[in-house]
Amino acid sequence: MSFTVALGGKGGTGKTTIAGLLVRYMIERGMKPVLAVDADANVNLNEVLGVPLDETLSDAREMMKKDVPIGMTKDIFMQMKMEQALVEGEEFDLIAMGRPEGPGCYCAANNLLSSLLDRLMGNYDYLVVDNEAGMEHFSRLTQKDVDLLLLVSDPSRRGLTAACRISELVESLPIRVKQKVLLVNQVQAVPNGWPEDVLQAFGEENIAVLPADPLLVQYDIEGKPTSALPRDSAVVRAAYDVFDRLFAQAEAA
Repeated sequence: MSFTVALGGKGGTGKTTIAGLLVRYMIERGMKPVLAVDADANVNLNEVLGVPLDETLSDAREMMKKDVPIGMTKDIFMQMKMEQALVEGEEFDLIAMGRPEGPGCYCAANNLLSSLLDRLMGNYDYLVVDNEAGMEHFSRLTQKDVDLLLLVSDPSRRGLTAACRISELVESLPIRVKQKVLLVNQVQAVPNGWPEDVLQAFGEENIAVLPADPLLVQYDIEGKPTSALPRDSAVVRAAYDVFDRLFAQAEAA
């Protein structure tokens, strides 16, 4: 069984950056093979990881509706397109879901993708899934259990409220979550206490904090992959400490 980490949160909170740092952490800790899944319609996990991306699974889904070659079955076509969409890195692989569905029926394509994704994910010991805010994309295309759900927020009231709402939404989805953690990112100063709704949704023991790091902003502006930040940078040190603690807890559970 694969160990699955899923990330969600309001846009702009840095969840994709954290997903990239998590992939790097896993590689450095020998937690391989790892598959990174970009399930956000705003595809950019490849930029964080520093790898090119030519195709997404949504491209394959669109093509299946009209461009399957004569003499080729749809399942063989989708298998071929999935293999083309898979980006093979030196120590990790990446696949991107792409944009949401357009007009028309996608049931057949989604069913094929779900089956193929299940088969693909079975080849990896670790999965890192970077979701769009609502988690529906992950739920619709994969029915995997989630070992660790990281809901990422910035310190704003809106970000924290969004994380609480996503936490509630996840409870209604057909996904079993073993551990749920709120990761508050870009923090200038840790508050004296968290709002009551945040504590009710997560519990104080399941809230972690990452500091604001000017070097991260600089890398982003310069177009450098943020997964290549120096090991001694503030956000990388803090993220690794959080990951160490979370995986130790998962092993002990």
